[in-house]
Amino acid sequence: MSGSDSTVLPVVSAVAGQAPTISKPEGTPPAELTFSDVIVGTGAEVLPTSTLTVHYTLMAWSTGQIIESSWSGQPATFPLAQVVEGWQKGLPGAKAGGRRLLILPPSMGYGASGSGPIGPNETLIFSVDIIGVA
Repeated sequence: MSGSDSTVLPVVSAVAGQAPTISKPEGTPPAELTFSDVIVGTGAEVLPTSTLTVHYTLMAWSTGQIIESSWSGQPATFPLAQVVEGWQKGLPGAKAGGRRLLILPPSMGYGASGSGPIGPNETLIFSVDIIGVA
């Protein structure tokens, strides 16, 4: 099997309260929404109707470069219903205090048009620390 056929998912560090490190992914990105809990939270559970306060880091699959991170400033607060589909489908069930890795196919992120620094048809890798659930 050649290197281009295998997928190596990124690994996210699991130190609560510190900005995560995310390893560079390799190979073909997953075609489906992929998520896992890096740190399992013990607080309030995220519901589709929740308003969340989170710290997040966004990496582009294609380059392995960090595009955006809230860790350099204040956490972001938003209604889950108003963000990209991959967050709406990938964050419910997570709990406050947790860190979840989300890998969004382009169709659940910014699609063919991209957005700002995010290129067209980019697979998005998010590490999301759930600080608050309301």
